[in-house]
Amino acid sequence: MAEDVLPGLSFPLGATVRSGGVNFCIYSKRSTFLELLLFDAPDDPKPARVIPLNAKQHRTFYYWHVFVANIGAGQVYAYRVHGPYTPAQGLRFDANKVLLDPYARAVVGWQHYSREAAILPGDNCAHALRGVVVDSSLYSWEGDQPLQEHHYNWEGDQPLRTPYSKTVIYELHVGGFTKHPSSGIALEKRGTYAGLIEKIPYLQELGITAVELLPIHQFDEQDVRPGLKNYWGYSTIAFFAPHAQYSSQRDPLAAVDEFRDMVKALHKAGIEVILDVVFNHTAEGNHEGPTLSFRGLANTSYYILQEDNLALYANYSGCGNTMKANHEVVARLVIDCLQYWVSEMHVDGFRFDLASVMSRSRLGHILEDPPLLWAIDSNPILVNAKVIAEAWDAAGLYQVGSFAGDRFAEWNGPFRIDARRFVRGDAGMVSQLAARIMASPDIYPALDREPNRSINFITCHDGFTLNDLVSYNQKHNQANQEDSRDGSNDNYSWNCGQEGETDNPEIEALRIRQMKNFLTILMTSQGTPMLLMGDEVKRSQAGNNNAYCQDSELSWFNWDNVENTPISIGLSNYCCNSRSHYSYSSEKRF
Repeated sequence: MAEDVLPGLSFPLGATVRSGGVNFCIYSKRSTFLELLLFDAPDDPKPARVIPLNAKQHRTFYYWHVFVANIGAGQVYAYRVHGPYTPAQGLRFDANKVLLDPYARAVVGWQHYSREAAILPGDNCAHALRGVVVDSSLYSWEGDQPLQEHHYNWEGDQPLRTPYSKTVIYELHVGGFTKHPSSGIALEKRGTYAGLIEKIPYLQELGITAVELLPIHQFDEQDVRPGLKNYWGYSTIAFFAPHAQYSSQRDPLAAVDEFRDMVKALHKAGIEVILDVVFNHTAEGNHEGPTLSFRGLANTSYYILQEDNLALYANYSGCGNTMKANHEVVARLVIDCLQYWVSEMHVDGFRFDLASVMSRSRLGHILEDPPLLWAIDSNPILVNAKVIAEAWDAAGLYQVGSFAGDRFAEWNGPFRIDARRFVRGDAGMVSQLAARIMASPDIYPALDREPNRSINFITCHDGFTLNDLVSYNQKHNQANQEDSRDGSNDNYSWNCGQEGETDNPEIEALRIRQMKNFLTILMTSQGTPMLLMGDEVKRSQAGNNNAYCQDSELSWFNWDNVENTPISIGLSNYCCNSRSHYSYSSEKRF
């Protein structure tokens, strides 16, 4: 063993800066031998140094660890993991693949990254992603004792703790919010955390109190059909790393502090930050997908496999694989991740995508009392954070009104459907709408449940925008290259007499009135309202109700519309909880 290499410690997981060097620790069950790869630069095709980790000196139970002296923050690293490749037993070790640390705080290597190289046989080192050592803790350490505070200046920033009763959520895409040329943002800042900071005055004027950011955990933009780009971000690679492509700087550590700058600025403006988090699946996909991290470290621990064929993945997420959320190691990763983003990145809450996946057992069966959900619900570090569940999954488990825990708020799916059907003019919808306006007592009958834990919404990223909801009877997803097979067929929309854009002033006036009707229902109902980015300025996706792969003006916020859209007038009064005096008019389709 080299003089600067010591056995290291089995805690904490990830790469931790300590006095004189860095401690590395990673979980890998049933592997036989690991190699830690150290790179001089993010895009170097080969590591400058390979440090072998043998089981006798560097393994405790299923944890592999090593301390390397004379390195620190900024060090680029990755792993190779040796072990049996026997898919029939659920084991998919492949030492040809360079693996990312699941606890990596920053990810680099994007200039030469190839998802295909992680799928095809052979060594992918030149095209692999790597982690970066980040000293993001509040303290530097000597042994187990803190020495001094970290350099980042939070300027006294504290969580806002805005109650649900005073919360208005704005679902926002960090990239799409400022990418449009009309944003007026400098080119290098468009679509970034820094760009969002410059638009905070608009958010204040709008009157919202929280932004719910579509996934900002590092995701794989190549996880999509050739020629397209994963735009929404529901394809996570690293849960602890802010998405590097949303940083305005190329420094591998810059994304961490730029994200913090954004949070701090939003807090100064009185706006909370809620993260949309995806703990139901990862970017590795099904058995034909790439080996990027989890699969090559401990496939049987991280993923639910099919009971009758361990070579295949259970797919409760609709995205090829399903995380084994109630496995103790995965549950620890989730809790560690949430704690990190709250304590060290100062976010105010989380919206859990397809949260009902976390209600499933190691085998995928439905659990009455899921340990992970109760652990989140009762965690003292997370107690002041908002926790919001999308209380269903892609395999038919629907738990709106019955989700586990005492603190979780829920996306109220029936609110969306019933409001749409009522405004469209469907018969027999009065009683259903009345229930939604009264905080859905038929869904949430418990007398002691706070009514504002119902997150009410008409539109969200997934589906029609508000403008398209009153402009299209059918989805128009041809640009997604799937012959419009993708996206929901049940939109409960009405085009007001003509499909798509129109020059007819009567139809346009009706559409504006219908949008105002929707907003009136949303903002006057009991519960917490959520508005989709751009709905206030009639943002259209040309009838595309599944624009997950459309990183273009089709999805971006067009700032030219801010001053030219009738629906935006008076919206801030809605959001500030005053009552605008729009008359209600529901026009029949027939």
